[in-house]
Amino acid sequence: MYFLVDPRDTVNAGYKASFEREGVSSFALMPEEFLGWLQAASRSDLEAIQGFLLGDFEERAKCASVIRKQSQAPIIALADLRSLEQTVELLEAGIDDVLPKPVHVREILARSEAIWRRVNGAVAQGDAEGESASEAKVSDRLKVFHDGRDPEIDGVPLSLPRRERHILEYLVRNRGRRLTKTQVFNVVYGVYSNGVEESVIEGHVSKLRRKLTERLGRDPIEAKRYMGYTYIG
Repeated sequence: MYFLVDPRDTVNAGYKASFEREGVSSFALMPEEFLGWLQAASRSDLEAIQGFLLGDFEERAKCASVIRKQSQAPIIALADLRSLEQTVELLEAGIDDVLPKPVHVREILARSEAIWRRVNGAVAQGDAEGESASEAKVSDRLKVFHDGRDPEIDGVPLSLPRRERHILEYLVRNRGRRLTKTQVFNVVYGVYSNGVEESVIEGHVSKLRRKLTERLGRDPIEAKRYMGYTYIG
């Protein structure tokens, strides 16, 4: 889930629609509402956020500083106008990247993933060094992009519905970590989704596992009833 903060309803609505087209959930608040929400948010709510997108408003440097105390998710600012002074100020406040508008949501997703890799690269590298040669070989067959493109297996695209693709990306990003059904649901559908039951995740994951098994010859996702899902490669 991506969190949008901008004082203009039209901006929030536009980006929410763009994220939805990519199968990515998002939630938007006005700047004056956001800080209160952030300070009251639960740990599970914060863990569901994969990135913060801050529009052009006066207090966003302050918002970035508060966000960084609560979450390690990437923070990206959108700039209506190019300004060296403003960009430097925002980066010093803890914002990870500043993008001039207009910007496609796929670029936002790709940049967010690049930021996440830089922050978590050391952990990921340590995990990879602990793999056996056969495990590493199987893992290398599956390539996930995190930017709206379908994954590839042995260099051939695997066409997936948007939400199945997003679930796979989330599981791969958290390889080896057991994720509950609620965690997966919150990331894919959003913390404040209405009219959708968590049980829908079971169907998505079941279909995803079947497709991966058909192409890989093995199931790379471990599912345990009442405990959740783990991408094991």
